[in-house]
Amino acid sequence: MSAFLHLASVPDPEPDADRATPIRIVLADDHAAMRQSLRVLLEGEADIHVIAETDSLQSVMGHVRTGRPDVLVLDLGMPGYGSGIEALSRLIGEARDTRIVVLTMNDDPAFARRALDNGALGLVLKEMADSDLPAAVRDASRGIRYVSPLLAAKLGSAKPGTDGDKLTPREREVLRLIALGHTSVEIAQMLGLSPRTIETHRARIHRKLGLGTRAELVHYALRHDLLRL
Repeated sequence: MSAFLHLASVPDPEPDADRATPIRIVLADDHAAMRQSLRVLLEGEADIHVIAETDSLQSVMGHVRTGRPDVLVLDLGMPGYGSGIEALSRLIGEARDTRIVVLTMNDDPAFARRALDNGALGLVLKEMADSDLPAAVRDASRGIRYVSPLLAAKLGSAKPGTDGDKLTPREREVLRLIALGHTSVEIAQMLGLSPRTIETHRARIHRKLGLGTRAELVHYALRHDLLRL
């Protein structure tokens, strides 16, 4: 995708009768050209004002604490601060008065569910930002969930349990034991396998589910009721 967005010509939005001041935004994306395009897009809306922008996850909280924005527009693909979903969970916990709209190039329904389950109020595909982002910001500022229509359609058609179906029965068993707090050595002893084999299973589970940490695996297993397998 080109770093520059096509900025569609749209009429000025009708004034929001419930809001006397513009929606205050912090914009976080590590690509300068994309950030500039997003700023132009958002500043072109009469009811939206970008108060700060940043190119790193580490500096996001500083901007949120000092600026106290209504909405944080966040690219989860930025490096640092843990994996994308882990960073989202931490930001939600630390920025309770700021709603988060996630920008992503990932159209996988499994990723979308994880982002929404971990507190994102908006989810916008980067390729659709020119048409979807202003609406997502407005909805998020009112506490309303917004998902890009193309992604929402995929979410609607995805079967429950699709993530778990990616795992083999052995991988699901390893995931269950991880969530119950067992180490790789303990799991190896329980299943009659080598610790190296368990580590291989763990790596595959992380890759298939798109999760970066053990804490995320535990949260996933709890959320999908895998402890009773």
